[in-house]
Amino acid sequence: MTKEWETASLALSAISVSSNPNNEPVTIYGSSPDLKCIGVGTDAAVFQSLTAPSYAFKVYAEEKLDKIKAEEHVYSILGSSPFFSTCYASTEKYLVMTYEDGPTFFDCLLQGITIPEQAIQDVETARSYVREKGLNPRDIHLKNILLQNGRAKILDVSEYIHPGNDFRWEHLKRAYDEYYQYISDTPMPYWLLETIRKWYHQWAKYYPSFEEFMGTVFKQTNYWKKP
Repeated sequence: MTKEWETASLALSAISVSSNPNNEPVTIYGSSPDLKCIGVGTDAAVFQSLTAPSYAFKVYAEEKLDKIKAEEHVYSILGSSPFFSTCYASTEKYLVMTYEDGPTFFDCLLQGITIPEQAIQDVETARSYVREKGLNPRDIHLKNILLQNGRAKILDVSEYIHPGNDFRWEHLKRAYDEYYQYISDTPMPYWLLETIRKWYHQWAKYYPSFEEFMGTVFKQTNYWKKP
């Protein structure tokens, strides 16, 4: 019997994805009335099936297809967890996932949705769980954490097989602890968040410490908030 997701995936034949340099999001070519794009990253784009809405397809850029099996393997190690999606299957071009609703932390900042401390603690707990499974919880940032009924769910586990700490979560948590109280109920413009994102990827070139970088970001944010 044909699986429901296999029928739904036929719409992907009209879609292709390409990566871009300088850590910029992928470019999507084509469209389908049966698919809704729900996320764009630097390696892949994610589409919800409108004919089988409980499924989502993570379609990798042609240049990143080697990451598919690696991410599927990570999901198999993680097993069932309230902090992560379920991966049902993979093909040469995409992963078949559970559809997860809710705004990302990035969306929360855009819309002025409060990110509760419980969600931050959930990420801390999830990271401990990942380590217990022998994996390395890295590449955790605003765009791959969802807020679901006040709790956190983490997307994109493809980097968990790589060594080293990129400190992205540590920096994000520190910013939350020290500065979030000043902006928690204020929608932030997209241009400002994107500017901060680009600055972050280069902060080590221009600032002797993360503290000085955050000071500059905070000043910029306060300047924007002034009437």
